[in-house]
Amino acid sequence: MTQGGSAGAVFRSRPVAAALTLIGLSLAVELTPGLARLRLFGPRPEPVLVDVPLAAATASVGEARLENETTSRDLPPSEAARARGPIAREAAEDPALPGKDQPPVPITDPSGLASFFAALARAERKDPGAVVRVVHFGDSLVASDFVSGTLRRLLQRRFGDAGHGFMLIANAWPSYFHWDVKRYATAGFKVSRIVGPYAEDGFYGLGGVSFRAERHALARFGTDDGEGLGSRVSRFVVAYAEEPRGGRFQLSVDGREERVIDTTGPTLASRFAEIRVPDGAHELELKTLAGESRLFGVVMERDVPGVVLDAIGIQGARIRFLAKQDDAHFAEQLKFRNPQLVIYEFGANESGDGFVYPMEDYRRTMREVLQEVRRSAPESSCLVVSAMDRAAKQGEEIVSVRVIPALVAEQERVAKEVGCAYFDTYRAMGGKGSMPIWVRRGLGQADLTHPTGAGAERLGNWVYGAMMRAYATWAPNTPVDQR
Repeated sequence: MTQGGSAGAVFRSRPVAAALTLIGLSLAVELTPGLARLRLFGPRPEPVLVDVPLAAATASVGEARLENETTSRDLPPSEAARARGPIAREAAEDPALPGKDQPPVPITDPSGLASFFAALARAERKDPGAVVRVVHFGDSLVASDFVSGTLRRLLQRRFGDAGHGFMLIANAWPSYFHWDVKRYATAGFKVSRIVGPYAEDGFYGLGGVSFRAERHALARFGTDDGEGLGSRVSRFVVAYAEEPRGGRFQLSVDGREERVIDTTGPTLASRFAEIRVPDGAHELELKTLAGESRLFGVVMERDVPGVVLDAIGIQGARIRFLAKQDDAHFAEQLKFRNPQLVIYEFGANESGDGFVYPMEDYRRTMREVLQEVRRSAPESSCLVVSAMDRAAKQGEEIVSVRVIPALVAEQERVAKEVGCAYFDTYRAMGGKGSMPIWVRRGLGQADLTHPTGAGAERLGNWVYGAMMRAYATWAPNTPVDQR
C-alpha cells in the first residue's frame, strides 16, 4: 500500500472519523449564534429581556399548561447586568453618555409624587408602621425584574427593607424572575393571563395571571441567603380565589404545617391568607391537596419601616390590557396592597402595533386605566415611565420606529391630564436614533427594542436618581442620595 493510501485509511478509521465529527459539531456550536448558550470556548450571552412568543398564548378563553419548573435566578442584578467585552468598555468610558448616577432628565411634574414623598419621609424617620408600598406595572422589562429590581434595591438601601412584595405563584412566562428571593414551583400549573388565554370571569389577581392546580402541585417562596436585602420576612400573604367546587391547599413554614385552606365557597370571591412569623429567614411552602385550587400570588413583607416594591411585569402586555380585569376584582386587589406609589412602564409592545392602533384610542384607553387605578387607590401617587427608543432594519439601514415619538408624547400628555409625575426615558437615552447607539455600547439588545441587563440597570438608576432629586426639592433639608 502507498503512503498516501495509508494516510487515507487512517482518516477513514472509526476513531478518527468520530473525532473529526465531534470537532465539526463543536465548531458549529461556536459559530452559530442560535447555539451560543452551548459554547465551550466563545462568549455566552447574558440573560435577555424579550417578549418570547408563546404558542399556548391565544386570544381564546381557557388555560395554558406551564411545562417548566419555576426556579430562581443564579446571579443578582449587579452581576448579571454587567456588560462584557470591548463594547462594554466603550459604554463605560464614553463621556458623551451620562453615567448611571446622573439622570439626564428630571421628573416632570413631581407634584404627582407628593403623597409618596410624605410616606418616604415617615420611613426615613423610622416612624412605626411606615411601610411604603410601590406597585410597578410594566411589560417584559418588569417581568424580568431588571428596572424594578434596581429601583427596589436602591429605595430599600436608603429607606429600609420592608420586604420583597408580590410575586406570581410560578413563572407565567419564560423570562419572569424576581431578585433577592428564592422561588420554586413544579411544572403543570394551568394559567389564564390578560395576554391570553383569557379567564372568562376576569379574575387575574394583582399580577394579571390566574393559576389553577390539582393535587400535588407545589410552590415555595423564601428569603435570600446572607444578611442583605431580601434576607428577612415577617409575614407571608397568599392571594387566592374562593369559588364553588374549589380545592384545598396546605401552607407550611420552614417545614412545619401552619394551616389548610379550603377554597370552596358559595360564590367567586377574592381571599387572602396571612401567616405571621418572627422577623428573619423563612420559607413558605404551598402544596395543593385535593380538588382544584385557584391561586394568584404570594406577598413577602416585614413589620419594619421601609419600602416594598411589587414588580407586576406582564410579558407581551400593553397598558390597556390592565382593563381586561373585572373592575371590582381589580379594585379589590389594589386596595389589598394599598400602594403609596403606582408606576406604569409600558410602550415596547405598543410600538410593535405601530399606527394600526390609533393614537386617540391609545390615549383614551391609557387615561381610563390610570383613572381606574386612581379611583381604587385614591391616596396613591403615580409615575409614568415612558417608552424607550426602538429601531428596525430597513435594508442595510437601521432607523428609529416612526411611532415612538408619537407614543411618548401621548404618555406625557395622559400623565399630565391625570396628575401623574412623568419620566422621559426616550429623551434620557438620547431620543430619536438612540437605540442603535445603545446597542453598539452594550446597553441595548440586538433586537433593537430591549435594553441589556447593563442598560436596564442604568435606567433603574436614572429613575431613582431623578426621583431622589425631586424628593430633595420636596424636603429641602434631605440629602439627594444616601447610597
